[in-house]
Amino acid sequence: MSWVPARALFHTAPRCVEIRELPTPRPAAGEVLVRTVCSGISGGTERLVYRGEVPAELALDDTIDALSDTFSYPFAYGYACVGQVAESDQTVFAFHPHQDVFAAPASELIPLPPIDPASATLFPLVETALQVTLDAGAGYRERVIVLGAGVLGLLTALLLQRSGWRPLIAEPQPWRRDMADSLGATAVAPEELAEQKVPLVIDASGNPDAPAMALNILAHEGTLLIASWFGTKPVVLPLGGAFHRRRLIIRSTQVSTVPARLSGIWTRSRRRQETIELLTELPLAQLCTHVFAFSQAAEAFRAVDKGTPGLMHAVLDYDRSAAGDV
Repeated sequence: MSWVPARALFHTAPRCVEIRELPTPRPAAGEVLVRTVCSGISGGTERLVYRGEVPAELALDDTIDALSDTFSYPFAYGYACVGQVAESDQTVFAFHPHQDVFAAPASELIPLPPIDPASATLFPLVETALQVTLDAGAGYRERVIVLGAGVLGLLTALLLQRSGWRPLIAEPQPWRRDMADSLGATAVAPEELAEQKVPLVIDASGNPDAPAMALNILAHEGTLLIASWFGTKPVVLPLGGAFHRRRLIIRSTQVSTVPARLSGIWTRSRRRQETIELLTELPLAQLCTHVFAFSQAAEAFRAVDKGTPGLMHAVLDYDRSAAGDV
């Protein structure tokens, strides 16, 4: 690979991104050079980041070395790069911001099986859905309601099915309900949940009004598992009679760590290995609905921000010319 400046995507203000040149990456001891093929834009976390709805002093992600900065402008962010190691052409996944070429510790790269690179950018969401499913616990033939038919909600529902639950997705947008049905998951409009009383509700909607609604459909001693990250948006919860008398539980689920109660049998290494296997088993290609040239990243973020109908997962393609945009 020739030594050329890198190009990286930076957030410079709310709803403003630009591609900037960086010095030529020079691998240190134990590092390799990776040429990015595709990177994925998270429709949940990255939309919040794009809108400026996260605290500026918050660490980007203190569990990922490439995200050691804060959300203070300007900053580079992203965590779903699929690329090729320069020396071997091995296809790998890296938790790294959107950048066309970068150096990374070889030990932190995840070798991938033969799979479409765009689909592989969903690795973080598949791993998150797996962790949500693990946090849900056992529920043979029990009904569970998943709020939101975004990518995370759909993947979670599919994995819950595998583990014995009977998931029902609540989603207000008809086209997303159609997508869920096409993948073998059952989805209904939220107003159809009025008579439901279930032991578990999983919020993957990103809607700050959803947790309050969820409490109304929980059975006695039921659990609301919140996978959404709301950033700086306030969430109002009615913690009066129904919550108090029914002994309801509200708990977060998040992928950065493995919960203590599972640490005897699950590690991050095992979870990632399981995620790699799931990449070839889940219908990820159907979720990669929009592909943009890296040079058109600003357009891609605008599409994610406004919720373009039909857009499930947006992918940046580093080999695609601007003329090949969606």
